[in-house]
Amino acid sequence: MTNQRFATGFFLSRPRAAALALVLALPLMGAQAQGLRPSGSLQRAVPAASTGASAQRTADFIVAVVNSEPITNNELRAKLLRTEQQLLQQGTAVPPRSELVPQLIERMISDKAQLQMARASGLRVEDSAVDAAVESIARQNQLSVDELRRRLQADGIDYNQFRSELRDELLVTRLRQREVESRVTVSEQEIDQFLRDQQGSAGAGADLSAMALNLAEILVAVPENATPAQVAALQAKAQQVLERARGGADFAALANEFSSAPSRSNGGQMGLRTADRYPPLFVEATQSLRAGGLAGPVRSAAGFHILKVVEKRQAGAPDAVITQTRARHILLRPTPPLSEAAAIEKLAGFKKRILAGQADFAALARESSQDGSAKEGGDLGWANPGMFVPEFEKVMNSLSPNQISDPLVSRFGVHLLQVLERRETQLSAREQRDIARNMLREKKQQEAYVTWVQDVRGRAYVEFRDAPQ
Repeated sequence: MTNQRFATGFFLSRPRAAALALVLALPLMGAQAQGLRPSGSLQRAVPAASTGASAQRTADFIVAVVNSEPITNNELRAKLLRTEQQLLQQGTAVPPRSELVPQLIERMISDKAQLQMARASGLRVEDSAVDAAVESIARQNQLSVDELRRRLQADGIDYNQFRSELRDELLVTRLRQREVESRVTVSEQEIDQFLRDQQGSAGAGADLSAMALNLAEILVAVPENATPAQVAALQAKAQQVLERARGGADFAALANEFSSAPSRSNGGQMGLRTADRYPPLFVEATQSLRAGGLAGPVRSAAGFHILKVVEKRQAGAPDAVITQTRARHILLRPTPPLSEAAAIEKLAGFKKRILAGQADFAALARESSQDGSAKEGGDLGWANPGMFVPEFEKVMNSLSPNQISDPLVSRFGVHLLQVLERRETQLSAREQRDIARNMLREKKQQEAYVTWVQDVRGRAYVEFRDAPQ
């Protein structure tokens, strides 16, 4: 399923990130970053790292107790290592442990208090829901479930523990939906005011807090223990790549050739999102640039980044006139009998048959596609920008009407894609109001969630024990 409207099953919630997201290096979402901010509620200082005899202590011990349930030193260390790994992979500077450890303890206290409330509420998560969540995470990482299990094992993560953490995440998500999201409403007066505000700010100076950005990056990675000479050589390499981009070389091709970032398969693009969901150093480096501008090399703990502004606009209602695309596709989901390579080969064969006039795209879609659109000959209907996942939409946007793509891999499987037609369309007043309503609801839900989390944390009994090591 390429269409985000049809995506079902588990997805990592913005407000609460499970440890599994850190393990699998899924994109760091805005609220995850918020969860790492100091809360100011930790009462004792925590050392950056223990030395001497105490550092030799091997037995686990309790760091804090939350309503009679412990948080152990081993749990905290595992969380710390995964968090540091995730921040490095995202190109975000890793705070000193003297800052990060207290934040993680506070985060774990808050998470445990929420989980306790969810369990006490009588909510349950069925095994089938956990199975669906595992399958969804595997697809998002372009893995089969068996491959996911092997990857977890290679990383030293017990699969049963992984499922247990996933069940807890689902349980808290259901509690949040019941206690927070279902109670948020948006009035017609609020929509009116939102649209007036958007119109009034159209000519105003850019406000970074309300700016939506789509940045592309090329990461020239720097090893953790690189020597100064190695760092200088890699910086020079990054500068050469930047000069090639400034000279007119295709940025996506450069990303595919040189980048070590996960976004390389998407031409380096990280997707349209509000500025606060990007690392601050990325925002600072590009804040004065227009679309198409280049910045860098920008140094982070991960290496040297070359940044390109793909799109920049105020994070409000979209333009009244948009370009819609009507496309169709054939989707094959890799399974043990059908590997990803075999699916690519099969779809490449379909393309040859279609171009030779030996087969009809719609007929092949009805016969073979594993998407809900199969019965419609793969037709996805008219789609607005941003409706599909980025890796699918990038290829779709590069095609001319009637052109057929090569097989492309997304988080949902392997696709053969054809663009049928495009059109410029004016959003109706009702469509603009629907978009405004959804944006306001998401904003109010996030604000209500923050308040709810603070309330749950405030009502929990917390006792700090031994300092972590």
